[in-house]
Amino acid sequence: MDIDWLEPEATTRGSVIVIAGRGERASVYRRFARRIAFDGYRVAVVENDPAAVGRVIADADAELPIVVAGSDSGALTALDVAAGHPAVAGVVAAGLLVAGADTFSGEWDGELEVRSACPVHRGVLSSADALDRGTLGGETPVATANSLVHVRVPVLVVHGGADVLSPAADVRAVASALPDARVVIVRDGLHDILNDVSHRSVAAEIVQFLERLRLPGTPDILLREPAGALVQ
Repeated sequence: MDIDWLEPEATTRGSVIVIAGRGERASVYRRFARRIAFDGYRVAVVENDPAAVGRVIADADAELPIVVAGSDSGALTALDVAAGHPAVAGVVAAGLLVAGADTFSGEWDGELEVRSACPVHRGVLSSADALDRGTLGGETPVATANSLVHVRVPVLVVHGGADVLSPAADVRAVASALPDARVVIVRDGLHDILNDVSHRSVAAEIVQFLERLRLPGTPDILLREPAGALVQ
């Protein structure tokens, strides 16, 4: 079941539509949705159905930026939707699947280890109605350079550096085909990168991306200088 719009307590700055991955229910992303809503964005979560995504886009405030975010197979759906829907201002692609991505056919404990090291998220995944277990072993479409060149809006690619299903180096190579992309690799991050142990840092990076979309042309507020750069 989808999660209807979570409304921010303060002034609304835009809309974010989260698309779940293979076999996942929308409830898997409740924590992530609440965190983004806390920073001023309306957030809805839908299961991986392009028609459902289109309906939610139509219900969003067209006067403010509309961003689609997806994880696993939902990331590819988000990119496809953005390529064909003029209302979408940007995409967050997390745990993107690319050619050569491995499937997982082990036991449930092993699937949890592949997905996330966060004990809270593992507890969510282990609940009875969170997802269909074993779906990581099924065939699924993947992103290719040819499919990504049609995405003309800004894209934030967030990927786990230790993702064994879809290696970060392969994702970085495919993402280079995107006309306007920022790639963030999370150190030691696993496949469910929106819900891994670094979920707070990932959410903060996403909020910065959302703010850049809201104010086009604005430079990054936080500048990352190498260690010792300010030492005289």
